[in-house]
Amino acid sequence: MTYLKTLLAALLLSGSAAALAANTDGQLRVPELMSNAEYKDAWRDVLKDEARLPDWVINLDGTSTPTQAIDDKGDKYLVGQICEQHNCFNQRLYVAFTWDKSHAYALWVQLPDGLPTDRAPSQHATLRWLGEPDERVQQILEEQLKSDPNWY
Repeated sequence: MTYLKTLLAALLLSGSAAALAANTDGQLRVPELMSNAEYKDAWRDVLKDEARLPDWVINLDGTSTPTQAIDDKGDKYLVGQICEQHNCFNQRLYVAFTWDKSHAYALWVQLPDGLPTDRAPSQHATLRWLGEPDERVQQILEEQLKSDPNWY
């Protein structure tokens, strides 16, 4: 019986190690947040007043960077970026969830396909706000966009 307990403990530890290895930076990515019911509910609230969104935006399914906590004058947000798989330059979404997971907001950035490299993306982008963010949240999301070295 001791052998079985030892074997079970080893299997559990190896499973935990594999999960940590898959997320080496220790931070969750935007799609991973959707496994939490509170984040999922906050995102659904954003979607119910929106129309004509692509599936990757609706499901927050794509390529993502690790989320980060941002404190803005005492209000904390979990912020991250996700983009359409294989089209990160042209289709990206910057999301912010309130720390208590009750509200979500996003900035959807779309660039025309085939934009020449000598054209400034900031001059040709279409920006769409989701979730009715106030000015402070808009500023947080715009700062995330402007921190992209390919945004000028």
